[in-house]
Amino acid sequence: MVTVKDIKACVEEEMQLFEQKFKESMKSDVALLDKITHYIIKRKGKQMRPMFVFLTAKTLNTKVEESTYTAASLIELLHTATLVHDDVVDDANERRGFFSVNALWKNKIAVLVGDYLLSRGLLMSVDNKEYQLLEIVSTSVREMSEGELLQIEKARKLDITEDVYFEIIRQKTASLIASCCAAGAASVTEDQDLIAKMKKFGELVGLAFQIKDDIFDYGSGDKIGKPTGNDIRERKMTLPLIYALNTSNKSDRKELINIVKNHNEEPKFVKIAIKKVIAAGGVKYAHDRMIELKDEALALISDIENNQAKEALIGLVEYTVNREK
Repeated sequence: MVTVKDIKACVEEEMQLFEQKFKESMKSDVALLDKITHYIIKRKGKQMRPMFVFLTAKTLNTKVEESTYTAASLIELLHTATLVHDDVVDDANERRGFFSVNALWKNKIAVLVGDYLLSRGLLMSVDNKEYQLLEIVSTSVREMSEGELLQIEKARKLDITEDVYFEIIRQKTASLIASCCAAGAASVTEDQDLIAKMKKFGELVGLAFQIKDDIFDYGSGDKIGKPTGNDIRERKMTLPLIYALNTSNKSDRKELINIVKNHNEEPKFVKIAIKKVIAAGGVKYAHDRMIELKDEALALISDIENNQAKEALIGLVEYTVNREK
C-alpha cells in the first residue's frame, strides 16, 4: 500500500514552505501564547489536511499559488482551534499521545488559545482579501459545530437512523476534508463548478474516512488489532451498530440497546456487543459502504487530466480507506 511519505513526496517542497508560513501565522508577542502555540506545532500529525489542499491545487493547476498557502494555513488554524476547544468540551487529557493543551495549562487558557487561533485565521483571510476561502472554511467550522450538537442530541435517545448518521458525519468530519479540497481548488481557479466538484469529492472522501474510523472500533481484520469498543463506551451510534440494530432479531436488538445504554462501561458487555455487531454483518456492511463512497469520489475526478499530483491525490484517497490506524 502507498504510504503517506510516498504521497507527500509530490508536494514536499510546498509542505516545507507551508510549515514555515504556518509557524509565522501563529506567532504572538505574548510569551505564554507563543510557548503554547510552539507546543501545538511540535506535535502535528500526518498533516493530511494541508496535503489535500496542495494536491488538489496541483491536480488542477500543476503548481500552487500564494493563495494556496493561505488556504492551507487558514484550514490548519481554524481546525487546530476546534481541536483545542474539543479537548476542553470532552475533558480530554491527551491528543495523539501527547498531553492536551487543557491538561497542561487548564481549561480557561485552552479556550483563550482556541479563540486566538480562530482570530488569526479570520484576520489572515481579511488581510489577504481571501473572502471566498474564508467563506469555505467558516462554513466547515459551522457545520462541525452543528454536527457535534446533533450527535449529542441523538445520543441521548439512541434513535439515530442511517440517514441521520450520514448527516452527522458529513458535518462533523466530511465538511472539513470538503473544505480542504474546495479551498485548494479556489486558490488556483475561479471556475465555480470545478470548485463545487472538488468540494463534493472531498465530502465523499471524508465520509469514507469516518466510516473507516467506525470499523477500527470493532477490530476487524488482523492488521487493525484488538477491538477497542470506545464508540460503544461513549454511546456513539456508528454505522456498524446502526446496521446491526436495524437487521437483528428482536431479542438481539434489545440486548444491544441495553448494553449501550446501561452497561457501556463494562468490558465484558462491550465485548458481547462487538461480537453481536460483527455477527450481524455490521462491519462488512460499513466496509462496503465505505468502498462505494471512495469509488464515487474517484469517479468524480476521472475526467480531470492525469498528472503526478492527481496520482498522489488518488493515492491519498486509497490510503484513507486502507490505513491501519
